[in-house]
Amino acid sequence: MTVAAQTLQASVLAAYACSDATSRGREHAEPPASDRTGYQRDRDRIIHCTAFRRLEYKTQVFLNHEGDLFRTRLTHSLEVAQIARSIARALRLNEDLTEALALAHDLGHTPFGHAGQDALGACMRQYAPQGGGFEHNLQSLRVVTTLEERYAAFNGLNLSFEAREGVLKHCSRRNAPHLGEIGLRFLHGGQPSLEAQITNLADAIAYNNHDIDDGLRAGLIDLEELQTVPFFAGHLDAVQRAYPAVQGRRRVAETIRRMISSLIGDLVDETTRRVGQAGVDSPDAVRAAPPLASFSAPVQQQLQQLQHVLLHRLYRHPDVLRNTTKAQRLLTELFEAYRADARLLPRAYQRDDAARQPRAIADYLAGMTDRFAIREHQRLFSMRDWPVY
Repeated sequence: MTVAAQTLQASVLAAYACSDATSRGREHAEPPASDRTGYQRDRDRIIHCTAFRRLEYKTQVFLNHEGDLFRTRLTHSLEVAQIARSIARALRLNEDLTEALALAHDLGHTPFGHAGQDALGACMRQYAPQGGGFEHNLQSLRVVTTLEERYAAFNGLNLSFEAREGVLKHCSRRNAPHLGEIGLRFLHGGQPSLEAQITNLADAIAYNNHDIDDGLRAGLIDLEELQTVPFFAGHLDAVQRAYPAVQGRRRVAETIRRMISSLIGDLVDETTRRVGQAGVDSPDAVRAAPPLASFSAPVQQQLQQLQHVLLHRLYRHPDVLRNTTKAQRLLTELFEAYRADARLLPRAYQRDDAARQPRAIADYLAGMTDRFAIREHQRLFSMRDWPVY
């Protein structure tokens, strides 16, 4: 990065924003790029990695084969990135780091969404002393530090400390001691960068609003149910008053658009207030402060009401739960088959040390797309393609 570019970056960013000048660097030293910042390099490496491409065929809420218009992990990640960048720009934070975190936040997610995560967590629970169980945030970190194979000099993507810190949204106290400096805040308190904090909330803005859109499209929730939530009802009423002739998809889209804009505005205002109150003047001061990125108390309450309706009306809808049950059974059966006979695995995932084998199986399963997992289960368990004599 040129001196001129560094000077421009310093003049645009707030004192509490992350920058190349304040970065804690990478695990493996590399010369800086002359044509981009360190966080732009992080973002580019994430976009080009194998795990990012696989997100196209991983479930958000609805299985990939249920329809072409539903969100996947990839489209969700892109939507989070757009929302997070808007917030970062308003707060004078580092947009490139924020975008990198948004694009990477689901890299470790299993096929079949949270159903797959729960199944793999249950499978790995008995191996926790050797392998640490399974946490999808920790798996995302594992992807970018160990599992990606793109560079001759090191495993993973060799991202900046700030990118690795932000990828790890949650971590159990059992696993944190094994992560060095990245895991300290889960043991001793403290926060990640403000870029990481706003990305976490941008994730919530994206999935709350877009799950409404997908749920309505699928016919699993209806407008009457959603109008019991004041936050949704208020924006829908404003749309109906402003555009009385608009109906159907256009009315829903306009309502959701306004909800997203309202949440972004509230988050920017409340975070600005908290930052000023805390008087932070550096990324490390942000880490030492209480959580700074937040919605206001009234909006937090409204979001909780919305999440309650989505939980009971959408995520626990019988049609969703049926697929959840199938997905959990499928992944559990694959895990058990590989555990019983590791020769069923590709050679790259076979381990001579039996204690290391469960983690390798978890890595293989977590990296699968929905459709690959389904095909692999059919190859192992279906007899339909056997000849009939």
